[in-house]
Amino acid sequence: MVPARCPGSCAMLALVLLLGCGVALCLGQNDTEPIVLEGKCLVVCDSNPSSDGAVTSSLGISVRSAGAKVAFSAVRGTNHEPSEMSNTSMTIYFDQVLVNIGNHFDLKASVFQAPRRGIYSFSFHVVKVYNRQTIQVNLMQNDYPVISAFAGDQDVTREAASNGVLLMVEREDRVYLKLERGTLMGGWKYSTFSGFLVFPL
Repeated sequence: MVPARCPGSCAMLALVLLLGCGVALCLGQNDTEPIVLEGKCLVVCDSNPSSDGAVTSSLGISVRSAGAKVAFSAVRGTNHEPSEMSNTSMTIYFDQVLVNIGNHFDLKASVFQAPRRGIYSFSFHVVKVYNRQTIQVNLMQNDYPVISAFAGDQDVTREAASNGVLLMVEREDRVYLKLERGTLMGGWKYSTFSGFLVFPL
């Protein structure tokens, strides 16, 4: 069903798009707040359409994927000495991907790049092993630290620096972990880094 508020030409094009995408029902509360109840496409009649990855026509119709999902989770499965990390950037690297929906986490670089603007959730758990010095881990957004976590207990063989946050992220923003202080001598096996899109903006 096409919202009655759409102009005639807009309504006809929206109907064609809906049928082509296999949408069973699409109801709009107003011109800019559509509700998708079922189907694979979302048609938005908007006089000021956004350009956050949607396909937009000259009539102000934005077509977005209703099933677009973004999530990743990476883990460190082996131990390596700090010399095998980047000594210039001190990015904390991971070697296994458990989840990478949308393929927006680059395992080799261990960097997540946002596919669209939105609110994202990030969390990390970096383990230090047999290390009597304090480590500081920063969550970086475009080379700027957002949050930090510390681990510095002298009396344990394993300890983790953990933290989590909700962030407003712009399209193509890069998010990664950086070792700001200390070393990971002995490795960082079992460390994790995860994130997902909560909702788009």
